[in-house]
Amino acid sequence: MAWMSSLLSWLRSQYGLLAAFLGLTLGPALGLVWLGWRLLDQDRALEHQRIEERREHAAEEVVTALQGALQKSEIDLGQLRAPMPEDDALIVEFQPSGVRVLPKGSLLFHPQAPVLREVPSSVYREAETCEFQQQDYGKAVSALQTLTGSPDNSIRAGAYLRIARNQRKAGLYDQALRVYTELATYGQAAVTGFPAELVARRARCALFAQLSRRSDLVREAAELYALLRDGHWQLSQSAFDVFAEEAAAWSGTDRDAEVGAVALAEAVAWLSETGQHSASESGRTCILRQGRPITLLWTRRSEGLRALVAGPSYLQTRWLNPLAPVADRLRVRIALKEMNPGAAAATERLSSATGLPWTVLVADKDVQADMREFAGRRNLMLGVFALLAVVIAAGSYSVARAIAHEFAVMRLQSDFVSAVSHEFRTPLTSLRQLSEVLNSNRPFEETRRRNYYQVLDRATRRLQKLVEGLLDFGRMESHAMVYRKRELDAGDLVASLVDEFQRESTDSGCQIEMKAADDIPSIYADPEALGNAVWNLLDNAVKYSPDCRTIGVEVEPEGAGLAIRVRDCGVGIPAAERRKILRKFVRGTAAQTLGIKGTGIGLAMVKHIVDAHGGALRLESVPGTGSTFTIWLPARG
Repeated sequence: MAWMSSLLSWLRSQYGLLAAFLGLTLGPALGLVWLGWRLLDQDRALEHQRIEERREHAAEEVVTALQGALQKSEIDLGQLRAPMPEDDALIVEFQPSGVRVLPKGSLLFHPQAPVLREVPSSVYREAETCEFQQQDYGKAVSALQTLTGSPDNSIRAGAYLRIARNQRKAGLYDQALRVYTELATYGQAAVTGFPAELVARRARCALFAQLSRRSDLVREAAELYALLRDGHWQLSQSAFDVFAEEAAAWSGTDRDAEVGAVALAEAVAWLSETGQHSASESGRTCILRQGRPITLLWTRRSEGLRALVAGPSYLQTRWLNPLAPVADRLRVRIALKEMNPGAAAATERLSSATGLPWTVLVADKDVQADMREFAGRRNLMLGVFALLAVVIAAGSYSVARAIAHEFAVMRLQSDFVSAVSHEFRTPLTSLRQLSEVLNSNRPFEETRRRNYYQVLDRATRRLQKLVEGLLDFGRMESHAMVYRKRELDAGDLVASLVDEFQRESTDSGCQIEMKAADDIPSIYADPEALGNAVWNLLDNAVKYSPDCRTIGVEVEPEGAGLAIRVRDCGVGIPAAERRKILRKFVRGTAAQTLGIKGTGIGLAMVKHIVDAHGGALRLESVPGTGSTFTIWLPARG
């Protein structure tokens, strides 16, 4: 029968009562939910089957429409009908003579940049000897001037570049700028492996930057960046990136706008490496470049490989937007997996099965509209389930809170009665024992008799403080406490309290060190109530400092008032308990662990008193190091 007694005891606890309540309410509720869910599941399966069949039919129609649109684009490609300049697309044709691009200038960089003829360095040996070995820039310029009359444009361009470089070294910046302007007129002539115009414009930007001519630098760099964006020069990708990065930095231009054009150029480079070596005469594919899907349609002709390279904007406008009437009629949404990698679950048509360059996704446009009848029943049942869940949850929460509160109140009341009884027992025991001794009519020495009377006086005072403290706390809790405030000097009040406390706690061996500033402002307060608050803090500091017997008290100005600090070097207060210990009847774990006496209302009384005076009670504590309680009160006026 022991197990039966244990079960009954557990059921009487708060957890047992809560478990019994949940057991009685959740059983029927779960049964109702299970039956309703079975009904909803059957309706859902039928409705989903119908929707899936309709979606399959729509996917076939969409694929057919896309096949027709691509075939039309392939016809346009064969007839070399180029996209518009503002379109996110271009046509590229790989010919033996080079790469042909339509619209012209729509390719940022070329997969096969032309190799420009370089002038042998021996042509400039005399000038470079003067420049680098002798550092005679004027003589170097004179030697180079003779080369500017050469019939070879590349030699003249190289001479102008070196003349400007020597003039920069000589500090002739304006002359160097004019020479760079002259060099820019040589267009595609090779200088250091790049077109002379590009080298000249870049050099002018660098010189403007060196001279801190900001407005000229921004203007020149913007022109350079615009020419790069327009594909003015046939550059490799690495060369384009270097020049474009410099020009954008100088002009303060955001390069994000060129992402689409860069993606197209990278796709052309991929086609140059892959498509030209393919054995197939035509093809379709979609590749990812710069995080953007690029569609490629190509065909091999006698002139070479010709391809349409289209970005996502062209794809949407040319091939997907015309399908809007079909999508509206079939009540579906059409998407491509390459453009929407995170698209919701839908009917798929893989590119390997359809011959399209993309994987087609067809989803319902409005699932709720298709399943309106099912949604009505489902929403009704879900509403009932939700209401039932709310009722159960609210009831369970209320019962749990009520049980927890009642048990907490019972525990606090029991602890309070036990603590108060213990606090009263000590002075009552002393009174009883001394009363019996004094009533025994035995002769005592005057000194011993006086000591007995002093002990009786201290015990009586302690009882009086306990009773008055309980009565005052009761008045504070009922908001019936009357505070008799007047103007007073907090330093004198605290000093007298410290002296009195020191005299009454001589047995504790505690030493109180007080520091009071000279410029303490006066306050408007009830001296008895404020003294009671400080006394409680001192009493706690002594109780919770078993190993360190020095208590610090400080009174000093702070802000628009003054601060009274009581600092101990005791056990400290954990962070989790710092709010709780200011509530009535609550005592920290240190009190239970160390067996420290107390009623649990001292700090609550201190907070009541401080709040009533318009002040604030602050606590700073480090477990194992000590605590500091600060009473802040506003100054008089």
